[in-house]
Amino acid sequence: MNIEWLLEYNPVLLALGATLFTWGFTALGSAMVFFFKNINRRVLNVMLGFAAGVMIAASFWSLLAPAIAMAEESGTPGWIPAVVGFLSGGVFLFAVDKILPHLHMGLTIDKAEGIKTPWQRSILLVLSITIHNIPEGLAVGVAFGALALNPEMGVLAPAIALAVGIGLQNFPEGAAVSIPLRREGFSRLKAFNYGQLSGIVEPIAGVLGAYLIITVQPILPYALAFAAGAMIFVVVEELIPESQTGHETDYSTVGAMIGFTVMMFLDVALA
Repeated sequence: MNIEWLLEYNPVLLALGATLFTWGFTALGSAMVFFFKNINRRVLNVMLGFAAGVMIAASFWSLLAPAIAMAEESGTPGWIPAVVGFLSGGVFLFAVDKILPHLHMGLTIDKAEGIKTPWQRSILLVLSITIHNIPEGLAVGVAFGALALNPEMGVLAPAIALAVGIGLQNFPEGAAVSIPLRREGFSRLKAFNYGQLSGIVEPIAGVLGAYLIITVQPILPYALAFAAGAMIFVVVEELIPESQTGHETDYSTVGAMIGFTVMMFLDVALA
């Protein structure tokens, strides 16, 4: 399929369209609550593992590798933006994790993290997934923002691959929010609304990331590495531990392998 016509559009608009696409997959996943009231722990572990695998692969092929290549092309040692940006992304998410009230799935409300608040358990669960979506939206936005520097297919295709990969892993994340909320007594419609609402930060972060790259172009390699660091933080801090809940953790491992393979295929095949 010929997609070169997309190069004619403003990168910020492309970033908005791509992150609306990923948000749409969150909504589709959340819509599973209209068909299921419960979710099998094995299935949930596979879904969370899949999301982790996609994010790990995307962090390297879609973000770190291009960041290193761009830096070296400009005469800067590739490791500098990779290291600085990657660690900065981790520190940023660490701060968000400590400040924003949230609750990981499967835990009691007394295990909530962040600033203490009287908010309901349901709100805290949604905020936990919302944290996941900040770096995902930012990564997609930065990838499309790179078109402002180099409007070529070699930049557009990986950005599209990243958006597709993030969208695919948003599907299980949406279901992982809405179905547990349904089990806790929410109506199907309310559980769906909460689930899809967790993805609303992606278009916001995506547009912000693309606009930032266009206005401050030299930071692109750092921004790519920053998004990678933020995503890896989410994977290690939340997705992997949550996917290992229960006794049959092999399912989450298989899910991670499949997710990694899918994202790797998208990046390499479309590059």
